[in-house]
Amino acid sequence: MNKIASRLLIFFIGIPIVIAFIVAPFCNHILLHILVCLISALGASELYDIFSVKYKLLNKKLIIAESIFIPLVAALYAILPSLGINFYSGQEIITFAYIVTILISFTVEVFSQKEFEDSNARLASSIFIITYTGFLLTFISRMTTWTLNGKNITVPVVCVFILMVFLCDSIAWFLGVLFGKSNRGIVKASPNKSCIGFIGGFIGSVGAGILGYYLWPQIFSGSPLKIIFTGLCMALSSIVGDLTESVFKRSSGIKDSGKIIPGRGGILDSIDSIVVSAPIFYLLVSILFGPFN
Repeated sequence: MNKIASRLLIFFIGIPIVIAFIVAPFCNHILLHILVCLISALGASELYDIFSVKYKLLNKKLIIAESIFIPLVAALYAILPSLGINFYSGQEIITFAYIVTILISFTVEVFSQKEFEDSNARLASSIFIITYTGFLLTFISRMTTWTLNGKNITVPVVCVFILMVFLCDSIAWFLGVLFGKSNRGIVKASPNKSCIGFIGGFIGSVGAGILGYYLWPQIFSGSPLKIIFTGLCMALSSIVGDLTESVFKRSSGIKDSGKIIPGRGGILDSIDSIVVSAPIFYLLVSILFGPFN
């Protein structure tokens, strides 16, 4: 399957499915939380396989379990209040879950190993997987807890977030294909990326932000410069996220992170920009347009 066909497949099938998961209101968007947990598990498995080409890691099942545990806690934090269960109201519980997984990794390394020459690489790689595919994805679930004037704003907020990332990637690719042949190779991690493509990515992300600004002015309120700044930061984080995953693969000498998505490769090949951008979007929107209760 060529690049154009794979992108059309994502546009006409993948995006509608994601939107359906976002807009389904049951139990504070439980389908979206399930999707995040599934992505976390699959992403952790793929990243483990990438790193294990060169490094010895802790047990794979342990790393996947630790990675999915963090977004699972974030999901419960978001879902339980909608069921009338308010066991804890602060997001510190998510950070606590993250610290617990790291502590478990430390404990396993300390008490299960007889030789420690690979301990540094083993712990560093394992904790990075937990952070990258576990902790960073929790910021998507955190967005579902936002309310404005007593009304949940998950749908507009998450839709703007996804649209920013999607248009950054798609317009960057489209302009790169049309006009980027003469200005490629500026980044060794991904030689096919072009300067005009990067510019297109910034245009796409900012454009998505401006669209959200006019569709939901009560959420993205104030000066339009705030949403433009958010769009610029989102484009940068999306591009860096994409390039970082390219570095992972190049370092291990592989082309794709997996084969789960036809024409695209693995799950990481499709969510690399989302993973890095989610905390950026969450924090910027909180700072510039919040607070949201």
